[in-house]
Amino acid sequence: MKIKVFKIGLDDRQLEKDQKTLEAFLESHDIIKVETAFVQDEKYWSVVLYFEELKIVQQSVVKDSKTAKYSAEDEALNNDELKILEALKYWRSEKAKEQNLPSYFIASNKELMSVAKYKPAKKEELRDIKGFGKHKIENYGEEILEILESI
Repeated sequence: MKIKVFKIGLDDRQLEKDQKTLEAFLESHDIIKVETAFVQDEKYWSVVLYFEELKIVQQSVVKDSKTAKYSAEDEALNNDELKILEALKYWRSEKAKEQNLPSYFIASNKELMSVAKYKPAKKEELRDIKGFGKHKIENYGEEILEILESI
């Protein structure tokens, strides 16, 4: 397990740049645990990620175990999948407010799109989706599955 610390600035230009950097890192690593803290005197978020490397093999992101990760980033969603996506985005927004975090710390748009398209029925199936590691599944898996079952 490795550790990486990100500093997320709050002004719009810095926030956008830092968010893109963080999202790129999240897409290429299996996140095990996340810790965040707001640094009041300097007005930024400190994000500590505990992670494992993912390997890139033939344009597909895979874990060392050679298990391919699903991603729907280039696929169009049908009407039912769009309803799921909207429900997931609403849940993410509420969860982010509850935890006082930016919404992309909970899950990125690409990850939510992949959930809407893949429609996992069990927590183990969430592991097949790009961006879902042990930490994210343990913290949010049950709630995501409940949303999928309710729609």
